[in-house]
Amino acid sequence: MLVQSTPAEQRTVLHNITWETFEALLRDTGEDRSSRFAYDCGTLEIMTPLFEHENPKIQFDRFIAVLAEELGIEIKSAGSTTLKQRLARRGIEPDNCYYIQTEPRVRGRETLDLETDPPPDLAIEIDITSTSVNKFGIYSALGVPELWRYDGENLKFYNLGENQYVECEFSIAFPLVSVSEIRRFIQQSKSMGEIALLKSFRSWVRTKIG
Repeated sequence: MLVQSTPAEQRTVLHNITWETFEALLRDTGEDRSSRFAYDCGTLEIMTPLFEHENPKIQFDRFIAVLAEELGIEIKSAGSTTLKQRLARRGIEPDNCYYIQTEPRVRGRETLDLETDPPPDLAIEIDITSTSVNKFGIYSALGVPELWRYDGENLKFYNLGENQYVECEFSIAFPLVSVSEIRRFIQQSKSMGEIALLKSFRSWVRTKIG
């Protein structure tokens, strides 16, 4: 077992964890716990996010909401819902995830089962410190089409190609949005007030669609 502590995230990594143990931990710890799990074929990472991790998560969520509202797109926010497939022996709890293109298929649903339901169209991962599991492999196995990854300084967009992610400049879910533009606003969140930032972002979106 390895424990790593930083100002942004606390990580515990466990090896040789069976799928049944992973499922039992999910049941026993419940949905209200502060930690998040990532499971990759027997390796379980338990991450507890702290302030430096959580604030960008909130900003990204607000940006997605503004984009959807201004573009007139319906979305279904799934937050840090546990995404898992027994056959793939992989599971993960994103920082944020959203149904966008496939929103009509899950509208009104109170539970999700990736054995029968589609995966979210977009997931956001914030990893300020190095993760010990292959999150790209997990998301790829689950079939999540788009991934945004932020490490505290750099933001990258990835689209799922043939079983692997390819870095790209523009979002699939929001084609008018480039990674450089979102990166600029997320960097501004470090020095601007949150309301001022949101107003600035909304104004920018309106110029893009105007």
